[in-house]
Amino acid sequence: MFQITDKQFGADSYGPQHHFHNWPMLYILENGRKAYIGESNDVTTRMSQHKNTRDKKIFKDVHFIYSDEFNKSVTLDFESQLIQLMAADETFILTNDNRGIANKDYYNKQYYDNYFPNLWNQLRAKKLVRKNIAEIKNSDLFKYSPYKELTDDQRTAVDAIFDSLQNNCRHPIIVQGMPGSGKTIVAVFLFKYLRDYTDEHGNAPYRHKKIGIVIPQTSLRATIKTLFSHIEGLKASEVLGPSDVTKERYDILLVDEAHRLHQRKNIPNMGSHDGNNQKLNLPQNATELDWIFHQTDCPILFYDSDQVVGPSGISMELMSRTMNQRFRNRMVTYHTLTSQMRVKGGSNYIKYIKDLLHNNLTKKQSFPGYDLKIVDSFADFEQLLTEKESAVNLCRMVAGYAWPWKSKKDKSIKDIRIENSERMWNNRTKNWVHSETALEEVGCIHSIQGYDLNYAFVILGNDIKYDPENKKVVIDKSNYFDRNGKATATEEELDTYIKNIYYVLLTRGIRGTYLYICDPALKKYMEQFIDTWS
Repeated sequence: MFQITDKQFGADSYGPQHHFHNWPMLYILENGRKAYIGESNDVTTRMSQHKNTRDKKIFKDVHFIYSDEFNKSVTLDFESQLIQLMAADETFILTNDNRGIANKDYYNKQYYDNYFPNLWNQLRAKKLVRKNIAEIKNSDLFKYSPYKELTDDQRTAVDAIFDSLQNNCRHPIIVQGMPGSGKTIVAVFLFKYLRDYTDEHGNAPYRHKKIGIVIPQTSLRATIKTLFSHIEGLKASEVLGPSDVTKERYDILLVDEAHRLHQRKNIPNMGSHDGNNQKLNLPQNATELDWIFHQTDCPILFYDSDQVVGPSGISMELMSRTMNQRFRNRMVTYHTLTSQMRVKGGSNYIKYIKDLLHNNLTKKQSFPGYDLKIVDSFADFEQLLTEKESAVNLCRMVAGYAWPWKSKKDKSIKDIRIENSERMWNNRTKNWVHSETALEEVGCIHSIQGYDLNYAFVILGNDIKYDPENKKVVIDKSNYFDRNGKATATEEELDTYIKNIYYVLLTRGIRGTYLYICDPALKKYMEQFIDTWS
């Protein structure tokens, strides 16, 4: 169906065939290191235009993609798909901007979608791409790529934030969103959009501004650094940890997962934290959020108070208090992301899980196309995990912190014993999801927050139970073993943290979530609202 013609870029002629002059086609410009993907109804004229454009003169070769079944809708669609996939393939650094990404519907789209993998395989045969499509779509580089079509609410937020920046924003902007609403995607998209933006006079006002994106989680930060290193105009050095912010001031700081910033409570690196406070002349009890506000007049914070999972996190109360102290006479702008991009059960599923944990459900609800099941036997639970991993990959077992982490000091010890099975906690938190041993281990909240799974296998340990007498889900402090999560927390706070942990764990699965429940009373309660797997 596809004919790929390889030519030297800048040639006087690319061929006499009609399709080089009057037919919708795709093309890839490249020089072995960088690439640009485009489409045109007249590729000969477009190449002449590119040849005289400064940023295209770096290219040496062009690969034209022709099909006698192409039309303009198809080439626009395939262009978007190629940009999204090739950005995460890592063969080339892409020089495209992200303004034209669109996954629009059109006549006979399903027919063309069925043939797109054939085109991709032809590009693999020519070594223009390396990975298969399934591998790419399971990768974090693809999921967090700035080359995404935004949902309506995401686009509205980006446009509103951009308008604020154009008006010399000097106040906090808060973007709130449930798990899977695309907070990280919006943050990365906005960063790329700002770097690429040119006004009607050809000026690029954000290209040389000091902009940083703060990623509190070490593992996700490493992923975003890798992503930035493979996209033109972005730099890995612009992806920051909270401590990096203290080194210099910024025109704009985008802070992803701002609820994961730390206050000075139950953190292992207390000395480093105190040193940063001294460096910035802040009081000893200042938080990482204070560092952000101290180092920029324009902080853009992506936040979800329901994902605060321990005393060191930034509660909404603390967020509001800090903003009032730092930006006393300035407005605060709020935006909310409501679309569900991760879970195929949609935003209704996210609300259902939250209500389930807080005793607010009155009737069972189903989610077509999404697997939500309780599994009675742990042996079946493990077998099902193996089957799903074999079928679609990226399936993991995770749990609340209801067992001590003994294997941290002695790798010969199995931490978790259930029925006749023994398992270890995650051997590391950084990029555990993609580690070689992850399938045999159990991930804790610190190794999974911020990540997507195709299927999540969630163990509800004895840190969460059901009180039949009072008819409510309760926490059992004696079976919760995260010392930093437990110390200094009141009973009420601990109840919030543990339920938030399970809220996060139960909203990781894209295609489905399977539960194994340790407490019999909790299992009986949840069986009213979740079907049992058989």
